[in-house]
Amino acid sequence: MRILGLDYGDKTIGVAVSDAFGWTAQGIETIRRKKPEDDMNRLGELVRAYEVTEIVVGLPKNMDGTVGPRGEICLAFADTLKETLHLPVHLWDERLTTVSAERTLLEADVSRKKRKQVIDKMAAVFILQGFLDYKSKR
Repeated sequence: MRILGLDYGDKTIGVAVSDAFGWTAQGIETIRRKKPEDDMNRLGELVRAYEVTEIVVGLPKNMDGTVGPRGEICLAFADTLKETLHLPVHLWDERLTTVSAERTLLEADVSRKKRKQVIDKMAAVFILQGFLDYKSKR
Protein backbone atom coordinates (compact mmCIF):
# COMPACT_ATOMS: atom_id res chain seq x y z
CA MET A 1 0.00 0.00 0.00
CA ARG A 2 2.11 2.86 -1.30
CA ILE A 3 1.22 6.41 -2.23
CA LEU A 4 2.65 8.21 -5.25
CA GLY A 5 3.42 11.93 -4.96
CA LEU A 6 3.60 14.11 -8.07
CA ASP A 7 4.91 17.60 -8.75
CA TYR A 8 3.29 18.38 -12.11
CA GLY A 9 5.06 21.01 -14.19
CA ASP A 10 5.10 22.29 -17.75
CA LYS A 11 8.20 20.33 -18.75
CA THR A 12 8.60 17.68 -16.06
CA ILE A 13 6.76 15.61 -13.48
CA GLY A 14 8.64 15.05 -10.23
CA VAL A 15 7.79 11.65 -8.74
CA ALA A 16 8.07 10.36 -5.18
CA VAL A 17 6.71 7.22 -3.53
CA SER A 18 5.98 6.35 0.08
CA ASP A 19 7.41 3.42 1.95
CA ALA A 20 5.04 0.47 2.47
CA PHE A 21 3.92 1.84 5.86
CA GLY A 22 3.09 5.30 4.52
CA TRP A 23 5.58 7.01 6.85
CA THR A 24 8.27 8.42 4.56
CA ALA A 25 8.55 9.73 1.01
CA GLN A 26 11.43 8.97 -1.34
CA GLY A 27 12.08 10.63 -4.68
CA ILE A 28 12.23 8.13 -7.52
CA GLU A 29 12.49 10.06 -10.78
CA THR A 30 11.75 13.10 -12.86
CA ILE A 31 9.70 12.40 -15.96
CA ARG A 32 10.53 14.61 -18.95
CA ARG A 33 7.12 15.40 -20.37
CA LYS A 34 6.50 14.54 -23.99
CA LYS A 35 2.99 13.58 -25.03
CA PRO A 36 0.21 13.21 -22.42
CA GLU A 37 -0.22 9.54 -23.39
CA ASP A 38 3.49 8.87 -22.78
CA ASP A 39 3.29 10.60 -19.40
CA MET A 40 0.27 8.50 -18.38
CA ASN A 41 1.94 5.29 -19.62
CA ARG A 42 5.04 5.98 -17.52
CA LEU A 43 2.95 6.84 -14.46
CA GLY A 44 0.96 3.63 -14.99
CA GLU A 45 4.21 1.66 -15.07
CA LEU A 46 5.29 3.25 -11.78
CA VAL A 47 1.89 2.58 -10.19
CA ARG A 48 2.21 -1.11 -11.06
CA ALA A 49 5.90 -1.41 -10.15
CA TYR A 50 5.44 0.16 -6.70
CA GLU A 51 1.94 -1.26 -6.06
CA VAL A 52 0.51 2.23 -5.59
CA THR A 53 -3.01 2.53 -4.15
CA GLU A 54 -3.35 6.34 -4.02
CA ILE A 55 -1.86 9.38 -5.73
CA VAL A 56 -1.17 12.87 -4.38
CA VAL A 57 -0.77 15.75 -6.83
CA GLY A 58 0.65 19.07 -5.74
CA LEU A 59 -1.85 21.89 -6.24
CA PRO A 60 -0.15 25.24 -6.75
CA LYS A 61 -2.19 27.92 -5.04
CA ASN A 62 -1.65 31.64 -4.90
CA MET A 63 -0.39 32.97 -1.59
CA ASP A 64 -3.95 34.13 -0.77
CA GLY A 65 -5.19 30.53 -1.14
CA THR A 66 -6.93 30.95 -4.49
CA VAL A 67 -6.34 28.63 -7.44
CA GLY A 68 -4.89 30.33 -10.51
CA PRO A 69 -4.26 29.15 -14.08
CA ARG A 70 -1.42 26.80 -13.11
CA GLY A 71 -3.66 25.26 -10.43
CA GLU A 72 -6.44 24.73 -12.97
CA ILE A 73 -3.99 22.78 -15.15
CA CYS A 74 -3.11 20.57 -12.16
CA LEU A 75 -6.80 20.00 -11.40
CA ALA A 76 -7.34 18.81 -14.98
CA PHE A 77 -4.27 16.57 -14.70
CA ALA A 78 -5.64 15.05 -11.47
CA ASP A 79 -8.96 14.30 -13.23
CA THR A 80 -7.09 12.62 -16.09
CA LEU A 81 -5.11 10.52 -13.57
CA LYS A 82 -8.36 9.35 -11.90
CA GLU A 83 -9.92 8.42 -15.23
CA THR A 84 -6.82 6.72 -16.62
CA LEU A 85 -5.35 4.92 -13.60
CA HIS A 86 -8.60 4.32 -11.66
CA LEU A 87 -7.07 5.27 -8.31
CA PRO A 88 -8.01 7.86 -5.69
CA VAL A 89 -6.21 11.14 -6.41
CA HIS A 90 -5.73 13.73 -3.67
CA LEU A 91 -4.70 17.33 -4.17
CA TRP A 92 -2.18 18.83 -1.76
CA ASP A 93 -1.35 22.50 -1.34
CA GLU A 94 2.16 22.80 -2.70
CA ARG A 95 2.84 26.45 -1.94
CA LEU A 96 6.55 26.95 -1.36
CA THR A 97 7.51 23.28 -1.86
CA THR A 98 9.88 24.11 -4.71
CA VAL A 99 11.35 26.93 -2.62
CA SER A 100 11.84 24.50 0.29
CA ALA A 101 13.39 21.90 -1.99
CA GLU A 102 15.74 24.51 -3.48
CA ARG A 103 16.76 25.70 0.00
CA THR A 104 17.43 22.12 1.15
CA LEU A 105 19.60 21.45 -1.90
CA LEU A 106 21.48 24.72 -1.42
CA GLU A 107 22.15 23.87 2.23
CA ALA A 108 23.48 20.48 1.10
CA ASP A 109 25.83 22.37 -1.27
CA VAL A 110 24.44 20.64 -4.36
CA SER A 111 25.73 22.19 -7.60
CA ARG A 112 23.42 24.29 -9.77
CA LYS A 113 23.49 21.66 -12.56
CA LYS A 114 22.62 18.84 -10.16
CA ARG A 115 19.88 20.93 -8.46
CA LYS A 116 18.21 21.47 -11.82
CA GLN A 117 18.15 17.69 -12.37
CA VAL A 118 16.57 16.82 -9.01
CA ILE A 119 14.48 19.85 -7.96
CA ASP A 120 11.16 18.49 -9.26
CA LYS A 121 11.72 15.07 -7.69
CA MET A 122 12.60 16.79 -4.41
CA ALA A 123 9.45 18.95 -4.61
CA ALA A 124 7.42 15.74 -5.07
CA VAL A 125 9.02 14.39 -1.88
CA PHE A 126 7.97 17.54 0.03
CA ILE A 127 4.41 17.28 -1.35
CA LEU A 128 4.08 13.60 -0.48
CA GLN A 129 5.72 13.92 2.95
CA GLY A 130 3.34 16.75 3.87
CA PHE A 131 0.39 14.56 2.89
CA LEU A 132 1.76 11.54 4.80
CA ASP A 133 2.35 13.64 7.93
CA TYR A 134 -1.19 15.02 7.72
CA LYS A 135 -2.65 11.53 7.29
CA SER A 136 -0.72 10.13 10.25
CA LYS A 137 -2.15 12.82 12.56
CA ARG A 138 -5.75 12.03 11.62
